[in-house]
Amino acid sequence: MRINKIGVAYLTIVVLLAGFAAVLAGVVGATPTRGAPADLIRPVVALVALTAVVALLMGVYRNVAVIRGVVPARYFRDFSADQPAGWVERPARAYMNLLELPVLFYVVCLLMLTTGRFDSVQVALAWVFVAARCAHAFIHIAFNYVPLRFAAFVAGVVTLAVIWTRFAAQNLS
Repeated sequence: MRINKIGVAYLTIVVLLAGFAAVLAGVVGATPTRGAPADLIRPVVALVALTAVVALLMGVYRNVAVIRGVVPARYFRDFSADQPAGWVERPARAYMNLLELPVLFYVVCLLMLTTGRFDSVQVALAWVFVAARCAHAFIHIAFNYVPLRFAAFVAGVVTLAVIWTRFAAQNLS
């Protein structure tokens, strides 16, 4: 029996997300200890640094495309000329992704720092979220294999949901 490419892609996603779920369960099941503010600030700074690196890559890719004559400079004035090749705009899309979902991450981290109610598990979850966003950005820019990128996206969404759920449970009870 021959398995089609879509089936393999979805099987890959399921396997990756199952492995991720096991890692997430291990992190959440760890015995929490009190967290220090610097411990939570580190993953926030790491995500800001990732955003800055992707913004830099966006500028480099766009300028290289203009210099090589692949994209006319006028395209970047009003974005109405012919759309450039995907490799030119993938860093821009990855950058926009880093300005969307992570806003909720920044908010919950700020709330945790303000209330002082977070623990080592929340810090570990913050690092898992940052790792998922790094994977998502790398996949998006480097080779853009959509099933793998989707798995990284889902991993980040689920991790963020767990962070928010734990924060709400710790502060609303």
